[in-house]
Amino acid sequence: MLPDQQSLITAINQTMPFGKYAGRKLLQLPEPYLVWFHSKGFPEGKLGEQLALMYEIKLNGLEEMLKPLLHTD
Repeated sequence: MLPDQQSLITAINQTMPFGKYAGRKLLQLPEPYLVWFHSKGFPEGKLGEQLALMYEIKLNGLEEMLKPLLHTD
């Protein structure tokens, strides 16, 4: 598996650590929540990069294609 593939899988399976949607996988966050972050600014660091990636995934309609990569806990 390529590093970029692993980064994508890690990002979509990352759990939101805070806020209204704490505990949800990033891919499962509602699009309006990601749009809000996009307008206000994503957090610093890796989580912010992952949230920005989720925003782009949802903006481009790729969510359904990536759902099979979600891990069930």
